[in-house]
Amino acid sequence: MVDHLANTEINSQRIAAVENCFGASGQPLALPGRVLLGEGILTKECRKKPKPRIFFLFNDILVYGSIIINKRKYNSQHIIPLEDVTLETLPDTLQMKNRWMIKTSKKSFVVSAASLTERKEWISHLEECIKHLLTKTGRQPCREHAAPWIPDKATDICMRCTHTKFSTLTRRHHCRKCGFVVCADCSRQRFLMPRLSPKPLRVCNLCYRQLLAEKKKEVEVDGRQTEPMRSAIQGYEPSSGDDSDKSDDEKAEQWPADTEFYTSEVSWSSFHS
Repeated sequence: MVDHLANTEINSQRIAAVENCFGASGQPLALPGRVLLGEGILTKECRKKPKPRIFFLFNDILVYGSIIINKRKYNSQHIIPLEDVTLETLPDTLQMKNRWMIKTSKKSFVVSAASLTERKEWISHLEECIKHLLTKTGRQPCREHAAPWIPDKATDICMRCTHTKFSTLTRRHHCRKCGFVVCADCSRQRFLMPRLSPKPLRVCNLCYRQLLAEKKKEVEVDGRQTEPMRSAIQGYEPSSGDDSDKSDDEKAEQWPADTEFYTSEVSWSSFHS
């Protein structure tokens, strides 16, 4: 189907229509060999509440955005390379059915379809495109994924110290490493995670300690590899690298970092045949 639609007038018109809907706020989407395969409205589980989002599936990218006027105007365009995507089917909840997770190295989030058939169709087309891309490029599937953010309404208390209650004055924050909803006292630290951002990001105290320990191991390994060179430098005395976070509450261990929270609106979708 991709070979049949590539470089055709109808495909160019479809892509141009998507670009026009995003307007100046969106990036150009037309590229040689790029084909628009399908589009549809899915419900995305956002931080505050689930919201409808428009999704466009191309043979190499997944594009989504906010709906201003359906079929006419969208904004907040996001572009995800498909070779960075991994999918995970999730069980239904009381509020959301036909759910699955879209996992990438920079951002992971949960979406739901209007029906089971629609979910199967989306996942089938996504997996086929991903498989074709990886075969074409020779790349391996992505192994590291960003943690999805736990929705604000999932908890009324900090998921680390377990005693701070959230209110209009006590804000919720999210750890960029584990995705937990935490209070300010439990997330005062910042840590540089180049895979997610060029700037240091907010992390909870427990993840901060874990990240520091991982960094220390990396430094030790690098140090052993360069020790012969260092020993040749007279008077060289390496720093201790002692940097620890001792302000964390003892109750932090009550919510382990590997706890699985995601294993537990009119929508439509159409794929070009």
